[in-house]
This record gives sequence, C-alpha cells and structure tokens, in this order.
Amino acid sequence: MNAVLPTQTLNGLVEINSLLASIDGRQASFYRSPFLVLSLGRIRCQSRFLLRIQVHGALLFYALSLIRVVMQYRREFRSHPSSAHPPTLLPSPRFPYHFLMSSSLEKSVDISVDAAAPRVGTDLRVLIIDNNRQHAEAVAESLRRVGYDCTVCASGPAGIESIEQNIYDLIITDLMMPDVDGLEVLRHARQSLPEAEVVLVTGHGTVPSAVSAMQQGAFNYLLKPLDLAQLRSVAEKAVEAARLRRDNVELKRRLDEKFGFEGVIGISPQMNDVLERLKRIAPTDASVLVQGATGTGKELVAQAIHQNSPRKNKPFVALNCAALSEHILESELFGHIRGAFTDASTDRVGKFEYAHGGTLFLDEVGDMPLATQIKLLRVLESGEITRVGSNEPVHVNVRIVSATNRNLEEAIAAGTFRSDLYHRLKVVTVVLPRLAERRQDIPLLVDYFMKQFAQRHRKTIRSMSTAARRQLMAHEWPGNVRQLRNVIESMVVVDADEVLDVDDLPDEFQVDATAAAAQPAAASSLGSLAGRPLVELEKQFIAETLQLAGGNREEAATMLGIGQRTLYRKIKEYGL
Repeated sequence: MNAVLPTQTLNGLVEINSLLASIDGRQASFYRSPFLVLSLGRIRCQSRFLLRIQVHGALLFYALSLIRVVMQYRREFRSHPSSAHPPTLLPSPRFPYHFLMSSSLEKSVDISVDAAAPRVGTDLRVLIIDNNRQHAEAVAESLRRVGYDCTVCASGPAGIESIEQNIYDLIITDLMMPDVDGLEVLRHARQSLPEAEVVLVTGHGTVPSAVSAMQQGAFNYLLKPLDLAQLRSVAEKAVEAARLRRDNVELKRRLDEKFGFEGVIGISPQMNDVLERLKRIAPTDASVLVQGATGTGKELVAQAIHQNSPRKNKPFVALNCAALSEHILESELFGHIRGAFTDASTDRVGKFEYAHGGTLFLDEVGDMPLATQIKLLRVLESGEITRVGSNEPVHVNVRIVSATNRNLEEAIAAGTFRSDLYHRLKVVTVVLPRLAERRQDIPLLVDYFMKQFAQRHRKTIRSMSTAARRQLMAHEWPGNVRQLRNVIESMVVVDADEVLDVDDLPDEFQVDATAAAAQPAAASSLGSLAGRPLVELEKQFIAETLQLAGGNREEAATMLGIGQRTLYRKIKEYGL
C-alpha cells in the first residue's frame, strides 16, 4: 500500500517554504516549486520509511537554504549598510527536482556556488517560451547569472510575436503547450530568425517527438526535470553555433564586396560600375534588361540580381526564348490545359506560375515571336496569365529579368520587336562589357576558374606559368568569359605536371603563338622605351606584372626575380 504525505507534515513544510519566500520575494517561485508537486499529490512511496526520507531531505534542503540566505543576507547588508534597498539573494543554480522523484537522498541536494561558472557576453539574447511561467523564470534566472540577456514568454503565441519583432541568438521553448506548441514555434523561428538556434524542452519526451524536432532543425532536445548545468552547456554551444553562422554570413558579405557580387567577378573600372549598378537594382522589383555579347555572363547577372533581392527565397526560373517555336514557347510561358492541342494529355503549369513570387529570366528575348510579344506585354500590364486553351485568368507575381545580345532599337526599326514591350522590359538596363574591354579582370577570372575546375576534376593544380598567363592576356576572346572558362577547364583536364603552361593551351593558342613569333623583330623593339627614366619604367613593369599575376604579390615577385620584401617596398614607394 502506498504511503501518502500527512497533511500536518505538508502544512509544516509549506510554512518553512513561505518563510523563505517572504525573505527572498523575487525568488519565491524557487522555494514554492517543490511543494507544488507535493501538494498535487504526485509523490507516493511504497513505504512510510521512504516517504520519511524524502520529507527529511526536503527539511534538510530548506534548512541549508535558510542558513545560506540569512548568512548571505547579513554579509551583503554589512557591505552595503546605507543602501536604500536590501540586496536580492539568489538561490542555488540547480534546483533538486530529482530528489522529489527518487528515494535516493545522496543526489537530492546541490548548493554549489555560481562564482566559478564561466560568464558569457551580455549581448547574447535568449528567448524562453513556456506556459509554466515559474519554470520559465527559473530557467531565465539561471542563464542570467552567467551573463545572458533573457526574455520570458508564457505562451506560444506570445513567443511567436516576440520572435517576429525581435532578434535572438537562442530560443528555448517547451514542446507541449496549448494553442501553439514548440514545433510550431520552431517553424516560425526557422523562417523569421534563421540564424538563431532553437532548443526544445519537454517533460513528456518520446523518440518520435525528438526525431521530428531534430529533423525540423532543432539544435537540441532536453527533458524535464532540467539539469541547469547541462542547460547552460547546451546554451553555450547553441550560441556559439549561431555566432559562427553569423560570422560566415558576414565573411561572405565582405568577400562579395571585395571580389564580386555573388558570382559576378571583376575589379576593372567597367565591372565596378556594373557591380555598383546591380547593388542598387537588386533590392527593387523593377524589370531589368541585361545587354551584352554572347558569353559575357548575362544569366549570371540575372541570378545575382535574384539572390540579392527580397525574392531570393522564391524560385529563379530561366527560359531561352530562341530555342523554342512560337506555340511551344507560349505553352512554356503560360501553361496549358488538357486538350488544348495535340499531345496535351494533362494540365501543365507554365513558367510564370512556377516562378510566382520569384524571378523569371527571359534569355534571348530579342528572338521572341511577335505574337508571343503581344501576350507577354499583356501579362506585364495586368499581372495575369491565361493558360493555353483556357479562359480563366491566373494572377501571378513575378519579377522579369530579360537578356539579349541583339540591338533591340534596330530590331524595333526593322519591325521585329515591339517598342511598347521594349520600354516595359527596360525599366533598368545593365550593359556588360566584352572581356577584351576589361583585360584587368582576366587574371582574377583565371585563378577562379583554375580552382573551380581543379576541384571538380579532382586534380592538383599549383600554379600557371608566366608564359601561359601572357598568352591569355593577349588573346582577343571573341567568346568572352564563356570562352575563357572553357579554355581553363581544358588546360586543367590535359595538365600532367600540376603547372598550367603553354603546352596545355588549346590548338588555337598555338597558332597565335606561331604568328607572333613570325612577326618582324622590329615589332618587339625597345625603341619606344628609350629616353624614359628607369624609375618610370620600373614602376610600369611592376604595375603590369601585378596585373598579370592577378594581384598575387608572391607570384609577381617570382615573375620579376626579386624578393617579396623588395616588391612590397617598391609597391609602397610607387604607391601601387
């Protein structure tokens, strides 16, 4: 037969609890919590002997707590005798819930001092969500004592509202709550605060719930009763993970600022102008027309605009208008219903519907048939599409980025492109220069492609010879960046000695080298340099060598046959 705590004993313990609560009003919940469990009748033992052990353990805990409170109170009051408000005393960092659940007394009391606990930065914000406010406040107090800035919400809806309005590094939420549970809080946190970590806490832990929480992105899953030392350890690791994620984002941002806008690479004045224009365009919803020769990277620019816009979490859909016939192009753009034409056996969603909320990239828009141009203009004006074979309009919200290598003004004069559509597409225009017009970017692009293809083809490439770099710099590049990319990939694939050299260049470069060697010697004469100061020539040679090496000072020093320290001194001397 189970033994139940007598009412007289319970009343006596409650009186001790009330005394401690009255001394330390701010921490009343700490002292009140264990007897909330007893008063609810949750503690039953198999014998009165075990029940007496638990009661005596509770008395011992409260006696020690009372002594600690009084001694600390006296000590702090003596150190602040003139204070208008007596100092507030904090309880032990680890509440012995487990002593109430077990007959083992040796694990029940933990009155360790927090002085040795490591402190974290005060700028780390933690949100604690639990419909049991007393439990949430106890968790918050434990984390505050080691330097966290804690906010407590007593319900799921209040927690979600706080997540949407504030920024937190860590969110600790109870799993089982009315209205909105912990998994719903987790989903909102992943959307609103993707850089924050979420820890779920529950007193009803099961393997399926733990697996579900981890699959949805929870950092950890803790069971009640909480071991506050474990909680602090998990919080420290979670905050560190969130900090690393933010540092990575910041590092990527700095790299983008220094080396390019996402995948758009360039340091030449022409590309700097393009990058600055893209940074102003991307955050808007304006339609963009990208113009440039074949191979200049028009689709890459379109992707960069999308990835740096508010639509970046929605689809980016590309369609080449020159590759499809008129009827197929209309079906691809607007979709069709079953039976609209031969072989239309099912309904099909078009690119506009598929890209809803995101960006639609229309490549080679200058080759679009006139009949399709009229329908596209109607969509841009109304924001609605109609599937082929249907009469039902469908609302779409899509940003249009188009590209062409044709001169659309000449196409308008020739009657092959509509002027009204042209003005709808070119709200903002981006013109990409040919690679031959920005040779300063070639070394940077060479190094980028060299690393990219070495990794893709699992080859070790240590460097590229000076002779090979000179030939790449001198080439006219009619195919622009795409041609350079293909040349570097070819060199990486055929290389056998881990150094890309002239023998790895494609055949057309061998022809160029032979033609250059056949030119009269006068063409390579130094007569144009005669009479100029040596200092001026040295500055010019160092500047051009740095450009040839893509800004790599170590490689430039090797090309010049001087030490790196000497090169650094010359760079500083000439202001390069």
